[in-house]
Amino acid sequence: MKLLPISLLVFALAAAAAFAYDPSPLQDFCVAINDPKVFVNGKFCKNPKQVTADDFLFKGFRYQGNTANPLGSKVTPAFVDQFPGLNTLGISMARLDFAPGGLNPPHTHPRGTEILVVAEGTLLVGFVTSNQLNNTLLTKVLYKGDVFVFPIGLIHFQLNIGKAPALAIAALSSQNPGVITIANAVFGSKPPISADVLTKAFQVDKKVVDYLQAQFWYDNN
Repeated sequence: MKLLPISLLVFALAAAAAFAYDPSPLQDFCVAINDPKVFVNGKFCKNPKQVTADDFLFKGFRYQGNTANPLGSKVTPAFVDQFPGLNTLGISMARLDFAPGGLNPPHTHPRGTEILVVAEGTLLVGFVTSNQLNNTLLTKVLYKGDVFVFPIGLIHFQLNIGKAPALAIAALSSQNPGVITIANAVFGSKPPISADVLTKAFQVDKKVVDYLQAQFWYDNN
């Protein structure tokens, strides 16, 4: 039997380590519990002898999210904070409800790739590549049953372009993928980013920056 070169084996091991993101579990499960006195990279484990089936059940997707807000959308996350049974499993989900014309605004998940399936309605979705690829916009109209993937860390959005409400379900490759909504982060940070920084970055008048920073940036999560 031919053996693989050592260099190829080393590369394969390095690649496997690089592709792993959330740490792999070292036991059957690790249901999350909160300890306000200590901060760790993840969550503490509940005593496995006290774990029940309810720790692995999330009922938050049973009901439609309230889309009566400025964005016309509502994201219901099932991340580890809402669903403790996900702890150490490297996966999470979200329900996305849209009113007609509703938008899940440009945002990024710094710790997870997102894959989304349209359950009802018609969505215009897209993501923007990195500077290295000239910030190219890749966009598509999705219909019921269509699936689209948003690579980890890239800015993306979903817009309901139909005349009826829309529903999508997303899965993410982290128990805690994080969300950074671009407008909220840039113009709604606390304390605010210096107007000198933003006027030069966006090449606009200070009055425009002052106006944007004075707005209420709604969070639909």
